[in-house]
Amino acid sequence: MCSRTTSRSRTGRPRSLEADAAILEATRAALVELGWSKLTMGDVASRAKVAKTTLYRRWAGKNELVVDAVAVLFDELELPDLGSLQADIEHVVLQFAALLERPETRTALMAVVAESTRDQPLRERIRLSIVDRQKRLVLEGRQRAQARGELPAGRDPLATDATDDLIFDVIAGAVVHRALVSAEPVDEAWVQRFTALLIGGLGAAAAAS
Repeated sequence: MCSRTTSRSRTGRPRSLEADAAILEATRAALVELGWSKLTMGDVASRAKVAKTTLYRRWAGKNELVVDAVAVLFDELELPDLGSLQADIEHVVLQFAALLERPETRTALMAVVAESTRDQPLRERIRLSIVDRQKRLVLEGRQRAQARGELPAGRDPLATDATDDLIFDVIAGAVVHRALVSAEPVDEAWVQRFTALLIGGLGAAAAAS
């Protein structure tokens, strides 16, 4: 899978999807083994068996490269129609938790978040490449639940957008905190309780919007 948020396009030969995938995979492997501070563009190039110039034609530096290496992992998240809002939410939460269990996801995500506390452009890239892209799941879930009649249609588009942002923050924040901060299991029992709590507030939020 290649990143959809790599640096601006440049003239020259067409990009190789295989090279992109190899570079991003090598970046994640290097992060797990070396950590953020020791990771270099040269090490990634060596692991991916590409020239350093190939990396720099695609990414301006390590920050952009690592964020894109994380972003493609989150693009794997899907929201299949399982027949009810509760089932849809439970599925994506369990899928998200399983993704965070993977060493390459956990290490890369924690590294870029820690580094972004002192790097505003990196924080913005995380928001655009990971957070904003994954808000699609909330939009899909809400629209599907409205079509089923499980949630009322929002009357105010701005309020609906704000509610979608809040839902995303609640889900992402709760799962990341439990999995990576509290180091507690995100198992089916917890996900069922969490989803029931979330849905309990969704109806009122949708009606208010």
